[in-house]
Amino acid sequence: MDINCDFGESFGAYTLAHNEAILPYVTSVNIACGFHAGDPMVMQKTVQQALKHQVNIGAHPGYPDLQGFGRRAMTLSAQEIYALMMYQMGALQGFVQVAGGTLHHVKPHGALYNQSANDETMANAIIAAILDFNPKLILYCLSGSKMAKLAKAQGLAVYEEVFADRNYNADGSLVSRQQHNAMIEDEAYMLQHVERLIKHSQVQTITNEILTVNAQTICIHGDGAHALAFAKEVYQLQQR
Repeated sequence: MDINCDFGESFGAYTLAHNEAILPYVTSVNIACGFHAGDPMVMQKTVQQALKHQVNIGAHPGYPDLQGFGRRAMTLSAQEIYALMMYQMGALQGFVQVAGGTLHHVKPHGALYNQSANDETMANAIIAAILDFNPKLILYCLSGSKMAKLAKAQGLAVYEEVFADRNYNADGSLVSRQQHNAMIEDEAYMLQHVERLIKHSQVQTITNEILTVNAQTICIHGDGAHALAFAKEVYQLQQR
């Protein structure tokens, strides 16, 4: 299974060394495009690091919400969502092209990801932007979501995604970050959670239901306190 990590979510260069330490343990990175995090220098350097380690590069567009790190819900029209997707994908594509790489995928960020997962209007705006920008790109989106079904129906390649470091609600959605139990912090529990995902295609919810999931990629959040340790453990688990 592909292991992806949200990357370049900083300003200046102070977290880039931490970012690069994770790269040997992932196969894809989702690089912030400047709206929720990132700046031109960080985007350029992060692309260079990803190419050095030969990992797949994806655009990670989010809401224009620097203060809230793109994790606050916004109400935008389909036209606005289409435009913000196009703008951010284009910005990252410029750095990738100049560095001699190829853009591999697109993964919406934060509240944009969560709101669009099962909102048909939002999902279609995102899908339309990707198809118009480059129909060969892969969409990374929530496993079992309406967006995944809509994208496949329109001919877009999809990697359905699960999360190594996030807890799930009974409906298959992610527990809101406003809740105390949104993130998985315990390493032993994380490994149990990931092993269930990889070996059995199942996830245990916070109310103890067992859900079956279809997934081609598993995410580790690069800004998490345990990101490097979790990445190493998930990578090693995949090798067994």
